Amino acid sequence: MSNIKSLGNLYSKTKQSNKIQTLDPIKTFPEEVTKIVDVTDLDEYIVFLSSEGKLYQTHVEKYHEKLKAFENLPPMKSIASGYYHFLALSNEEKPRVYGWGQNLQKQLGFTSNNYNYFEKPTLIEPLKEENIGQICCIGYCSFFLNKTTNVLFGCGNTEQGKLGKPEIEEEYVDLQKLHENVANVFGGHSDHTLMIKTDGKLYGFGSNLSGELGLGHKKNALKPTQIKLEFPVEDISKIRLAYRLTSILTNDGKLYVTGNQHRTGFGSDLTEFKQYPQFKNNNTIIQEIDCGYYLFAILTQENEIWVQGTYDGLYSENSSVITKIQTGTNLTNEISSYNQMKCCNEDLIYFFLESNSYLSQDLGKLLKNGYFSDCNIQDIPVHKILIETRIGKTFDLIKKYLESNCKLNEIQDLLKWIYCDQMINSKRTNEILNHFGIQNAQKTKLLKNDLKQLLFDEQTSDFKLVVKNEEDEEEELYIHKFILAARSGLFLNMFQNIEENLQKVKDYSRKSLETIELLITFLYTDELPITADTDQEFIKEEFEDIVEYYQLNPRIPMMDIFKKYSKI
Repeated sequence: MSNIKSLGNLYSKTKQSNKIQTLDPIKTFPEEVTKIVDVTDLDEYIVFLSSEGKLYQTHVEKYHEKLKAFENLPPMKSIASGYYHFLALSNEEKPRVYGWGQNLQKQLGFTSNNYNYFEKPTLIEPLKEENIGQICCIGYCSFFLNKTTNVLFGCGNTEQGKLGKPEIEEEYVDLQKLHENVANVFGGHSDHTLMIKTDGKLYGFGSNLSGELGLGHKKNALKPTQIKLEFPVEDISKIRLAYRLTSILTNDGKLYVTGNQHRTGFGSDLTEFKQYPQFKNNNTIIQEIDCGYYLFAILTQENEIWVQGTYDGLYSENSSVITKIQTGTNLTNEISSYNQMKCCNEDLIYFFLESNSYLSQDLGKLLKNGYFSDCNIQDIPVHKILIETRIGKTFDLIKKYLESNCKLNEIQDLLKWIYCDQMINSKRTNEILNHFGIQNAQKTKLLKNDLKQLLFDEQTSDFKLVVKNEEDEEEELYIHKFILAARSGLFLNMFQNIEENLQKVKDYSRKSLETIELLITFLYTDELPITADTDQEFIKEEFEDIVEYYQLNPRIPMMDIFKKYSKI
């Protein structure tokens, strides 16, 4: 299991050493798990969600034991947790919501009077007819957003305005409609909630004892109240909530916080959002933030980890100082390979690959072995057409600028973006790309979109596949060896065994033309361009053995991808 690792015992290790050298791989997942896409926790339980949609739960004291998936459940697409309960949303055409854990304060939305549901996730029947698109939890409450009607449902504890409905008199309430015109909702290990409404404004409700709602005071918000910011709501990249803390990360990597003095980096409570003081004046760009109940973690674009909390070991009860985890060079480099961070408990951070881009994972192989490279930059084997396509300038111009103005590690970081869509040192990489007229590269220059320009392009192709159609007529498909070699073991072996003096043609009549075209399109873009005119049943049969036959990355769930694009 390579896509998720943990950085644990942040506090106890500092008593012996101030340096943490490695991420610990998690070795307890069964073999069928290809990738973990999310993790959440409550008290002493942790739940993982795999890319196959399966749920794996463990107790912190049984972490060494082999994990088993919950059985007899549909595939899931998201998970959430409160103080003592979990939620999961199924990945179906009409999603269903499941809950488990404690129901003492009606936080699970069940009509039953049972208090505990720890055995397995149980369907929340009242939501069966709702098109729920988002779930989230706070403390002893649950929220469910219907993405069709923009109605927010909720249940649980009503104290301190936790449900944003002052007219409710009961202390604990069953599932009901709470708010309309809701576009997005944000919870966490907290007693307050934020939401963006369809008017594009940010609102908050619930506990505000330390100013965590950013309303300019410390009175609880019994109903949704607009939060005023010094930047537009559309500039928000992430919102993360913790106990008496709200943190907001903007698209340009700035961090804003409000709430308790021990969490915000200020010497006193904040009642309005202010930029985090540690990073305000030094141009540090933040790439990721997350919160546990007491743990607040920050990851910079230089892959520095900063943590803050109120437990002994690193911090005293009265400390508001954030601390940099002293990581060795190996760990800093390793963290650069991971693009999502999640906090659990008070001393555990998970790092894992969030992206489902098998394309970027496979093309990354080219940086190590240089399959069919046709040029180099400072002795690094590269591929001229890919460099030119991604940057939009001639290779000679790009090479001259890089070798004259960039250090070797900066060139390597740029190549990580070109081949893998991965920003290592974003500040410097963006400076280089800005020189070539590329701004906001992560949003405007996606790898798969650039490779679409090369798909079946005769002018830039270095190899022809000859495929016979149903009439036994030959069709020529123009391809690029390095792309197919990086993605398919079959093509790699084929190209390596063809002598240079042979004609650049290969008879590939053993498979249908339509199948070959779809396969090559997938290898370039991770997409399958299936239309209403496609013989979908025939293609489905063809693709059932495609991973094995073409020796593709075995992690690729080809049939899942096929279903996604074919809508079968």
